[in-house]
Amino acid sequence: MYGVAGLVLLGALAPTPSSALSAPAGEARPGAPARFVPGPCPATPEPVPGRCGVLEVPENRARRGGRTIRLAVAIIPAVSRTPGAVPVVFMTGGPGGDAIGDIPFLIDSGLNRDRDLIVMAQRGTLHTRPNLACPEIDRFYAEAVGLRYDAPSTGQRLVRATRQCRDRLTAGGVELGAYNTTENAADFADLRRALGIDRWNVYGYSYGTDLALTYLRLHPRGIRSVAIDSVVPPQIVSLPWTWDSAREGIHTIFAACAAQPRCRSRYPNLPRLLTEQVRRLEARPLTLMARPPAGGDPVRVVLDGGALVNLLVANAVPAVDVPAALDELSRGNPTRFARARAAGSAPVVGEFAHGLTQSVACAEWVPGHTRADLLRAGRRAFPGWPDTVLAQAPQLPFEHDVCRVWNVPDRTAVQRVTTASALPTLVLSGTFDAKTGARWGAYAARTLSQSTTVRIPGIGHWVVPQSPCAQQVLASFQVRPLAPDTRCVAHLAPKPFTIIPTPETA
Repeated sequence: MYGVAGLVLLGALAPTPSSALSAPAGEARPGAPARFVPGPCPATPEPVPGRCGVLEVPENRARRGGRTIRLAVAIIPAVSRTPGAVPVVFMTGGPGGDAIGDIPFLIDSGLNRDRDLIVMAQRGTLHTRPNLACPEIDRFYAEAVGLRYDAPSTGQRLVRATRQCRDRLTAGGVELGAYNTTENAADFADLRRALGIDRWNVYGYSYGTDLALTYLRLHPRGIRSVAIDSVVPPQIVSLPWTWDSAREGIHTIFAACAAQPRCRSRYPNLPRLLTEQVRRLEARPLTLMARPPAGGDPVRVVLDGGALVNLLVANAVPAVDVPAALDELSRGNPTRFARARAAGSAPVVGEFAHGLTQSVACAEWVPGHTRADLLRAGRRAFPGWPDTVLAQAPQLPFEHDVCRVWNVPDRTAVQRVTTASALPTLVLSGTFDAKTGARWGAYAARTLSQSTTVRIPGIGHWVVPQSPCAQQVLASFQVRPLAPDTRCVAHLAPKPFTIIPTPETA
């Protein structure tokens, strides 16, 4: 069993040399097992409130004698003086997200209130060596706010940036095909053993649920419970799948408005209004100057149909404001959407590991479905929308072209597999989630015989940080995995939508 007082390894962290993570990726050590090396915590805007180190693992476990890579690990002690003996390990989203940067959200959500919290940077992400960041793609996205979202010329720029990143990473010796969910799951199995932990609880969100379900399938030993939040079922995730999730999330927002009398009266037919605006903007895009929400000088933005749809899928405009924003747009005021579009003009270069995104997506999500399959899925989800919009998967535009350049092996045969388990599992979904539709939580739970499925009304992607009720349910689940307390859910309802006066009554 594992607890703060009982982990002798942590007591040795302080004197470790500060170069443990900053050194280059390790040289080949044939047959070397994974090992945890205590060291300093990564430098972050908010200091990591715990002890840290790196996990050294093979880049490719199938390649004997290959090089090792280093993954940052943070161990945040429980707040309680009498913590539970079984810690929780976190798996972040993306793929490509910064797990270490998520620590403040996890702490605010109470993940370490009653037990230790373990966070590891997934292979290829920030605070690992190597880091599969793509500044070339970051710069493209900064420029893309001023381009048509789905124009072929925009896709050509993205492909060019992707090729530049790939060429740079492979020239540095990175084996892109080794950055996949199977190896990622094995890293977490190695971490548990390297830390000497008998059992732990797993919590993952978004891509982290794909990873957690893969981990549960391949490495069930040592798992006490699994909580998955905003679910990506490994057996179903694909480009066509994104249109199903987009439709569910967007139309659930519209249905919630229709259930509130003031919203229904003020915005009577939102599905039709959205279709009208997508068609209008795709035919005649708006080009304007907009000030990013975080401040700074106005930037040039282009709003076409594809941009509008992706702002909705990304929850770039708060759900409670979506009906008002669409109404304003139809009346010639695109400010809310334009400012949300402008927010993408200043990404933190290097923070997100686009290289891991593409290695996973191109090996595991894209193969097996054609461009025609994607277009058909879009037409089913949103009949009447322009094909130029529906031909691009939400959040993953031009992915077939990108994957041709990224060029990693097809892994769908080993990864697109259903996880069946009798271990206790909590399945959390937000009803307003347009990235990972809420129905996919219940879909994944069908083969998890000891699962509890919870839908949180009025919440979008990544439920726990946004919902105190979900936090209570998760905490209860980690104490009683087979009988979590879900009573708070019955009292939840979406927040009131923003109501703006009509021009006639203003």
